Order: sequence, then structure tokens, then C-alpha cells
Amino acid sequence: MEDGQAMSLLTILPLAIVMIAGPQLLSAIFLATSENWRRNSASFVVGATLSITLIVTVAYFFGSSVTGGESSHMGLQIIVLLLLFFAMVSVYLGREKAEPPKWMGKLQSANSRSSFKIGFLLLGVFPTDILTSAAVGSYLSANGLPLRDSIGFVSCTVLLLALPSIAVLALGKRAEAFLPKVRDWMNTNSWIVNEAVILLFILLTLNNLLG
Repeated sequence: MEDGQAMSLLTILPLAIVMIAGPQLLSAIFLATSENWRRNSASFVVGATLSITLIVTVAYFFGSSVTGGESSHMGLQIIVLLLLFFAMVSVYLGREKAEPPKWMGKLQSANSRSSFKIGFLLLGVFPTDILTSAAVGSYLSANGLPLRDSIGFVSCTVLLLALPSIAVLALGKRAEAFLPKVRDWMNTNSWIVNEAVILLFILLTLNNLLG
């Protein structure tokens, strides 16, 4: 991989944090402590992987279809900026949601089918996630990078979603005391981390647009 491609790939990896910081990781924590946690967590991750991959792929090929010259290339970069801006607004508006949604309480009695559905919808329909995935696909297309470069972003996001179940597998009962603390910290501080990551990506995109 060329140096420029490697740098462009590294710039999109931090957006994986934006993808999971919120109801996504909270759902993974609830499922990791559910009765059938192995099956539920695996189904959740599979559903999330499919939806993320689908949105990134659609955004990538949409970008490829409109890129044909310098003006269209600039237009696609502007689309990326708009997606990131709306993602930033979405994160900011949701910053004061200190308590998880009531439906999350039902996750501890979820089955593999509902876990798959939740993973697919949360990572594919949740406003911040769909905007972030679309921004990644558009960014790769706008910079002439292959779709396979999105594998790192998708894999990193999936790994972060799997961390609660990995913790339970590795730590057992100790994870049950640790995971609620992670959940509480995410409720309070995740929006700040998200805004910082999105802002960094906006600056990098502006640099590509103006450079």
C-alpha cells in the first residue's frame, strides 16, 4: 500500500469510535450480560457488520458514479463535509441523554433473532452511524481509494462492538462489575470524544479539498 493510501486509511479508523459510542456499545454491554450472551452477542455483531458494510458500499459506488472530473470530485468532497457536519450536529443534540432508552432493558431477555435485528438497525439506521458510514464510503471514493480500504474501518467498528462479550469471556464475573462503569462513562463523555474525532476528520477532508 502506498504511503498516501495508508495515511488515508488511518484517517477513517478513528470514526469507528463514533460508530459505537452511544446506544450501540450500550446494547453490546446489555447483550454481553444476557442469558444467552454468546449467541446474542454474535448475532448482534453479524447484523451490525452487514448494515455497516452495506451503507459504506452504497455510498462508495454512488460516489464513484458521480466522480468524473475536478468539479465532480470537489462536489463529492463537499458531500463528505456535509455528512460529517450533520453527524456532528446529531452527536451534539444527543449529548444530554444520560439514561439509556427504556427498550434496552429488554435486551437481557433477547434472543439471537432480535439481537441480529437490533445490530442491523442500530448500526444502519441510527442517524450518526448512517451519516458516518456514508462519509467513509464517500471519502474513499472521492480520494480514489479502493472499496477494500473500508475493511479496516468495518473491522475496527465490529471489534469495538465485540469488546463487551470478549471481556465477559476473558474476565467472567469480574466483567459484570466492570462493564456498568464503562456504560456510565460512555453515557457522560462519549459525545465529547465523538465530536473531537469528527472534527479531526472534517479538518482532514478540508485539507484534501483545498490542497
